[in-house]
Amino acid sequence: MTDVTGRRYDLLIFDWDGTLMDSASEIVATMQKAIQETGLPERSPDQLRDLIGLGLEETIDRLFPHLDPQRVRQWLSQYRQRYLSPSSRAPLFARTQETLSRLRADGYELAVATGKGRRGLDRALVRTATAHYFSCTRCADEAASKPAPDMVDDILVRTATVPDRALVIGDTEYDMLMAGNAGVDALGVACGVHAPARLLATGACAILDSVAALPAWLAQAPDTVEVLSR
Repeated sequence: MTDVTGRRYDLLIFDWDGTLMDSASEIVATMQKAIQETGLPERSPDQLRDLIGLGLEETIDRLFPHLDPQRVRQWLSQYRQRYLSPSSRAPLFARTQETLSRLRADGYELAVATGKGRRGLDRALVRTATAHYFSCTRCADEAASKPAPDMVDDILVRTATVPDRALVIGDTEYDMLMAGNAGVDALGVACGVHAPARLLATGACAILDSVAALPAWLAQAPDTVEVLSR
């Protein structure tokens, strides 16, 4: 349903890594280095990349389900130290700041739901000077990790938004499933981790090349979503 202005959504909820920030390669390299230094069994780049978007605890459970918890905690410490170090310089995708600014100017409320921890997200927001665009942000160490709906549910409550007026934008099936579990529409971007076919299979109503294409898509969203929504 559209409002009297013709706008389909009021609230846009973005994933961070792989959606707004081009950080997948850096995350994989950092995880591999921490695994090597801790002496944990090696995992391929594809195995690590596939789990980007989940919370760190969920990632560890999937990578090393049968290992000694003490070794895993050591790896967790190594990863956090490296990823929060000043040398972490992953950039935003092209035109991301311009797009966020335009969306705010167009009257949309913006939020973030990410598998990052709070310290990591706050650091990224400061470094990229993007914190002022978002009225609400939720992280995997503050609520159940994707694909659970908790982060979206919290954002809906905090912004006083009903589910059918919100849209999740992400690059992984975890984002699409999280949105579906919260009763919210989901839109995929092809610039991140999971392939477009995988995003469509898990609930995406459409796929964009990147968030830079989002304002133009939103301008046509009423007709598009009526055809493709669940």
